[in-house]
Amino acid sequence: MKKRELYNLGIPGGESIHLAIEATRKASELGMSKRDIRALMAAVAEAPADHAGHDLVGALARSMIKTSASRARFKERAEPAPYRAWGSDFDTTSVQQMENACRLPISALGALMPDAHTGYGLPIGGVLATRNAVIPYAVGMDIACRMKMTVLDMPVSMIRGAEGQLRKALDSETRFGVGSGFTHRRDHAVMEEDWSVSPVTRQYRDKAWKQLGSSGSGNHFVEFGTLTLERAELGLEPGVYFALLSHSGSRGTGGNVAQHYSKLAMKQHPELPRELQHLSWFDLDSEAGQEYWAAMELMGRYAAANHALIHRGIARFLKAKVLLDIENHHNFAWKETHFGEDVIVHRKGATPAGVDAIGIIPGSMATPGYVVRGKGEPESLNSASHGAGRAMSRTMAKKSFTWSEARRFLAERDVVLISAGLDEVPMGYKDIEKVMAAQRDLVDILARFDPKLVKMAHGNERPED
Repeated sequence: MKKRELYNLGIPGGESIHLAIEATRKASELGMSKRDIRALMAAVAEAPADHAGHDLVGALARSMIKTSASRARFKERAEPAPYRAWGSDFDTTSVQQMENACRLPISALGALMPDAHTGYGLPIGGVLATRNAVIPYAVGMDIACRMKMTVLDMPVSMIRGAEGQLRKALDSETRFGVGSGFTHRRDHAVMEEDWSVSPVTRQYRDKAWKQLGSSGSGNHFVEFGTLTLERAELGLEPGVYFALLSHSGSRGTGGNVAQHYSKLAMKQHPELPRELQHLSWFDLDSEAGQEYWAAMELMGRYAAANHALIHRGIARFLKAKVLLDIENHHNFAWKETHFGEDVIVHRKGATPAGVDAIGIIPGSMATPGYVVRGKGEPESLNSASHGAGRAMSRTMAKKSFTWSEARRFLAERDVVLISAGLDEVPMGYKDIEKVMAAQRDLVDILARFDPKLVKMAHGNERPED
């Protein structure tokens, strides 16, 4: 039986669902029919105490009894923690996920950004402040996913005039795709840090080193484009500049950290009902909490190192001078003070937007992105969107659009696409202009970035974010 069928029968998640899958496998090997297996699972779900001594499903029944006793001790907040949403173009699941997060006894305050869409546990575009607790799934699977922009002293005409050279620069200085990396390792001081802060980072240090400077899959990209400033900002005079923009995170090692600690947190909270299990947390002062925090921060520095190598390498390849470097990351947790209280702020797909903080909010492969300055809106927990946000799932995008439609869209906007998956076409994203309009009280726009030459992982790859 599939996991979804077992859930529908009433088998809880965590240890119980794994025991149920194992029991159904053994039952099938013993020759039981699918109908009889289903009936047995339904009976266990209905009355686990009656099956605690059963040879085949006894372990499952005992696990369910234990889980039931734990859940009886779960006490959610008497009233949900308050949260405010910016914008209104949300799918019902992402709103429900935000509301679920506000039920947790550790939750203090939340916010929903205008690019929000469904994620695991906390929605992507969700911001949650907690008291002395960190939630791995509220940080996200691609820990410390990051934006970086570099303005180079090259004429804008080079984007088309030297397109072949720009393509070579991308091919030389980064790699795309699941598992991608470099045969000859690249050097950065982050690899000399203490990678033994967690058994996961210790185990995957060599993998991280191989992937250092790479870009991954999914919605990760490296692209050349134009940066337009209407007035003097960021230390630059008004004008149109040649710019490099990248988006990627902590690659496979960050994903391994996220998976390990998410599962560990869920094991520590069997009392949580199914809809809250992906919001399982660590007390920050616990051993596991301190271990995860140290690993998360290391992944933050590692993600920054990936971008640093990409941008430095491309500038050197093109023999260009750097006029400006700006960057920020999301999918992270910060220790901050809000409304006079020390809290842990999770920004899952949300950009830090404290007073005067500089951030980058991209659109899609063929729609503008913006360099912004934060206004420090208290109710947003000093946050803004991290992009346009998906308007539909990847699966739906692949069903809804064709490459012919996408190429017309790209051509109309003078964008050359080197590679990408069909699930990343611009039509699958929300309107970036509406997203920006919905957060005028969160950020001021300083400059506009228009992509012109874009490279992403080829299609049919599992996204890492």
